[in-house]
Amino acid sequence: MPYAGWAGPIPSVNLTMIAYPGTEHFRAGKRTAQRHTYAPFFPVLQFNAEQQLFFGGNFWDSRATGYRLRNPDAEQSQGPPVDTQEMGNPDTACIAFKLQQAVYRPLFEVLWGKTSLDIHFPHDTEKICATPGGAAVFGGDPEPIKLSPEDRTTAQGVYDRWGQSIDAYEQSVQVSAFTSKFDAMLKGNYTFTADEMAGYNLFNGKGNCNSCHVDGRGTTLMPGQVDTSTTATANPPVFTCFGSANEGLPVNPRNAFYYQTKPDSFGFTANPFGFGYRDLGMGTFLRSGFGSGPNPNRTWIPQAPSVDGQFQVATTRNVGMAPPQCPTTEAPGPYFQKEFFHNGYIKSLKQLVHFYNTRDVKGIAFNVTSGHCPAGKTEKVDCWPMKETTNNLDMTTGMLGLTDQEEDQIVAFLQTLSDGFTTPYPNSDTFTGKCMTGGTAATQGNETLIPTPPLPPCPSAICGVPPLPSPPIP
Repeated sequence: MPYAGWAGPIPSVNLTMIAYPGTEHFRAGKRTAQRHTYAPFFPVLQFNAEQQLFFGGNFWDSRATGYRLRNPDAEQSQGPPVDTQEMGNPDTACIAFKLQQAVYRPLFEVLWGKTSLDIHFPHDTEKICATPGGAAVFGGDPEPIKLSPEDRTTAQGVYDRWGQSIDAYEQSVQVSAFTSKFDAMLKGNYTFTADEMAGYNLFNGKGNCNSCHVDGRGTTLMPGQVDTSTTATANPPVFTCFGSANEGLPVNPRNAFYYQTKPDSFGFTANPFGFGYRDLGMGTFLRSGFGSGPNPNRTWIPQAPSVDGQFQVATTRNVGMAPPQCPTTEAPGPYFQKEFFHNGYIKSLKQLVHFYNTRDVKGIAFNVTSGHCPAGKTEKVDCWPMKETTNNLDMTTGMLGLTDQEEDQIVAFLQTLSDGFTTPYPNSDTFTGKCMTGGTAATQGNETLIPTPPLPPCPSAICGVPPLPSPPIP
């Protein structure tokens, strides 16, 4: 929803089950909802052979590559409607069928042509589309609606244009607005407070944030370095390198995906591996593996071990956006509870910065899972549980040496990246829930921590798919 920066809009879900419920009862996704804002600015996924790195794509694992439509955001829009854990349509043609019935059909036809929805659907289409994807009755058939070749081609064209239409909206100023305090500062229409400016300098210096969340400026990591670069104003920064990284998050036992281990009423089992499941991010995608999508480029497959555990570097724009009545993401509030990173383990910007700062500090990093920190230690304060996978770990963070005040100053800067300062952000006042209050940002959400059960070995269907992870993932 707009008030959350087009990320997860329900505080109770952000605090507990992490992944959002789908349209079918007892189904939920496996990762946090990514922000739609600025997603259209990500380029088509490509492998840079010189740097040996991937850049571009959409989704946490970059599986919306843009390879076919040359538009990752349009391809991302095509994912949720047929995801068994989200909207659950069993066939992409269901979108064209539903568009035929939609009240806004005339608008679609104005843009894409009067005959764009002329498809002859069989009599059982409505029944098929009312049955969620993955149902045993389909026997694994991804196209249970039996169309003529000509109608199937037309239906695919409708699905493509539908995705392109959503991309056009997400690229518009109604969604990707560039109306933050930061943008006003670039134009000379806002002066950062002392803490915001200190945070900005730390973001580009000691905090090493802009090594990945790039803003066009240089990075000053050494004492005495002076940054003489300037942020580009003609094309405001999106605050991402468009790449991927493994930041070493622990397994989050709150994730609803771990518990969907039995067949539902349609005979579908979302996660037969339970806590054996390991989210290898882009590595699983390049192998066309469990829970991801098909890799469209076979030349990328050998690179899978080099990206195991990596997830997209999200833009920091709107990371702190919250409804007007709950104007912050930080306790004691009044605050709006958000979730951060792909598995929602982090519950506040303070925790996020503290994680980057202290993840690998001796006496704070422990070989335990979440919910099992040693006595006398507080999880997310002076205890970080073990990483889900250490393969390809980003070592540019983890021991930054920031003080508590410096962490707070980076948070202050991150809050300047929320749209709606120069121009009201459309529909940002639609939140009807209650703000949360009390506690501290450092321990925010800790009351909902639960102990991680013993983790079974990673199943061969995930960690045994060639090319094998290196080193092997237990």
